Amino acid sequence: MSNQLTGYQDDNQTITLSFASSKDLILKVLTNEIIQVFQDHGCPTNSYAIEGNKQRKTNYTVENKGDHIEVRTGALIVKAYDDAKLDVYDADGNPLVLDYRGKREPLPTDMDDEHRKTVMSEGHAVHAKANPDNVNFEVIKSLAKDEVFYGLGGKTGFLNKRGYEYDNWNSDVPVLHNETETHLYKSIPVMYGLKNGHPYGLFFDDTYKSHFDLGKESDNYYYYSAVGGNVDYYILGGHTLKDVVANYTYLTGVVPLPQKWMLGYQQSRWGYSTSDQRVESIADGFAEHNLPIDVIHLDIDYMYGYRDFTWDTTKYKDPKAFVQKMKQRGIRLMPILDAGVKVDDKYDIYKEGMEKGYFVTNPDGSVYVGSVWPGDSVFPDFGNEDVRKWWAKHVKFFADMGVCGVWNDMDEPANFRAKGQLPDDLVFHDGVNISTHAKMHNVFGHLQAQATYEGMKQATGKRPYIITRAAYAGTQKYSTVWTGDNTAVWSHLQLAIPQLNGLGLSGFAFAGTDIGGFQEDTTPELLTRWIEASLLVPLFRNHSILGSRYQEPWAFDKQTLDIYRKYLNLRYRFIPYLYDQFRHETESGLPVMRPLVLNYPDDQETRNLNDEYMIGTNILVSPIVNQGATKRLVYLPAGNWIDFWNHAEYSGQQYIMADAPIDKLPLFVKANTVLPWGNKVMHVSDDPEKVMTFRLFGECGSTKHYQDNGQDFKYQQGEFNEYYVEVTEDGHVAVKLTKHGYKPTYEKIYVETDRSRYEFTYHADTDEYELVNER
Repeated sequence: MSNQLTGYQDDNQTITLSFASSKDLILKVLTNEIIQVFQDHGCPTNSYAIEGNKQRKTNYTVENKGDHIEVRTGALIVKAYDDAKLDVYDADGNPLVLDYRGKREPLPTDMDDEHRKTVMSEGHAVHAKANPDNVNFEVIKSLAKDEVFYGLGGKTGFLNKRGYEYDNWNSDVPVLHNETETHLYKSIPVMYGLKNGHPYGLFFDDTYKSHFDLGKESDNYYYYSAVGGNVDYYILGGHTLKDVVANYTYLTGVVPLPQKWMLGYQQSRWGYSTSDQRVESIADGFAEHNLPIDVIHLDIDYMYGYRDFTWDTTKYKDPKAFVQKMKQRGIRLMPILDAGVKVDDKYDIYKEGMEKGYFVTNPDGSVYVGSVWPGDSVFPDFGNEDVRKWWAKHVKFFADMGVCGVWNDMDEPANFRAKGQLPDDLVFHDGVNISTHAKMHNVFGHLQAQATYEGMKQATGKRPYIITRAAYAGTQKYSTVWTGDNTAVWSHLQLAIPQLNGLGLSGFAFAGTDIGGFQEDTTPELLTRWIEASLLVPLFRNHSILGSRYQEPWAFDKQTLDIYRKYLNLRYRFIPYLYDQFRHETESGLPVMRPLVLNYPDDQETRNLNDEYMIGTNILVSPIVNQGATKRLVYLPAGNWIDFWNHAEYSGQQYIMADAPIDKLPLFVKANTVLPWGNKVMHVSDDPEKVMTFRLFGECGSTKHYQDNGQDFKYQQGEFNEYYVEVTEDGHVAVKLTKHGYKPTYEKIYVETDRSRYEFTYHADTDEYELVNER
């Protein structure tokens, strides 16, 4: 007997579907393009990804069609059937998400328990059982022949996730990452699909360990499963793939506008922080070799015995004065902060946390003791709001020191005991409820980032610079991310592009990889190609592990140094454009760095393109990612494209062969684009810029340019300027200040075309720019 659909209730955009032998399914219409699907499995319903009420007043209808109930908005149609089956269509009736009517058919295997032990004893990886006993529920959807999948944050593998399986369980994975690694440091359970060319998204808001099989097991279906939590997912519609991505960031939040200097170059190494002299020697190296830089990162050695919120004064005579000294040189310092708190009865953070009951406990009520860098360590219960406020209060330590931000690490949370994890049954708060590590694990880093962000914001009044290794959906509201402990191998340079594009599609517009590779020894060629490939990646940081080959720009030959300098200087020229793109991101919810498929979803050639990326809609980057290569095929999508270096113009929707000697990054600008062009500087200054240049690529074009103080939140009260720069087909050039909310303006603006250079001067009395020179 089927599980009959017996009726429904419609109450103010919430439709409750009743079934004869299963729990109710609840459809909640949030917007015209977003519908939540919920089934209560007895877990608290608070979301860590979504803040505030996202429901808008929406026109919709509910009708009993006889064999199904139909819910219709202006953009989505949901049909509910017996057996709690749901089918989702767009407004034109194109199928998007259809429940699978058959049964799963696990991949055949000749592995039995006896052989499993034998194979594992030699060190081989063995996949888990096809039907693990602890799965709480599965959501199985039909798979079309041409369906492709994107998203899932920073998972390994390729841009298109079809044919692979992934887990959501944040883990410190110090081995070489490849496409067989199902989970890394972040759990971002959002996926996007193109089914017969029609876009949709699914966001599963469940913090328990979960699993995606995106067509690996079968060409007929894909599925999501979780070991706990409620059935709680969001159907994301939209006319275009961009609309679908914007609907996801509408739910989970956008990356806030960064401080402008955060887009500058950053140098890091586990080992720099052993002393102030070592840090200063790195700064001296950048000055000596005429290399621009904005941030040096301090890894764990600056701390006193790896204790959080301490600074070892035997290594740094006067840390606060040293931070200020470096700032006067134009270099900010960014210290690391780990999740584990050292067990030490004389350590104030440990004592205070123990007295207030702020650390995670065993089921018997005793405080759990794990091990991280300080040795025996305890872990803050970040699910408790009071603990987050306590942590935020102590973050003021860094603000008082004058550092530029906080770099959260080991916040999966990592543990040197219990096979690298905290036990599932440890007791955490889940807001006002008591829960376990099994539920709170994937949001540990998210909540630590939230506390750190709020602490720095309260202490400084500036836009906080937080970096985190671990994340969940929505962490982008609080923190930048990097992809974790990559390796100095060519496959990881190749992996970087789809990883970062996946993060961008999943809300993380500010992300990067460790340039050159963190683990193992890089080579001059690999480092060169990595700095080229990262030219326009938002987080622009070189980082390496203690004991590996030094990978500062001057650690190799003169050619490597010269090319590195070339691309650092070029990066600073592009910072105004990147800053404009971040302003657009805060308004549109779309990533700055993005795969071509986001801009050209109807172009089949973009759907599996792993080695190119775009910045916004007008810049195309096609890095060299193979050892020894000096040319490559570049796919140019629709439109005309101009080679950045020689201004040769190509029509789109074709592959071209691009020459790429060791010092050349294949880089293309869409024809008739106007780019803001930064000044040649060694650091991004806090002082307002007085001169700005705009470069035209093509015959005509226009752009809207954004300016504010680059530091705090005054722009949210309207303290910003907007400029409109246009070059018309007949050669007329105009510069207009279309909004003047930030007092400083550019005193001079230059517009450069292939024919002339136009100089404009600002007149405060008229609030206008006048053309004063053309040459």
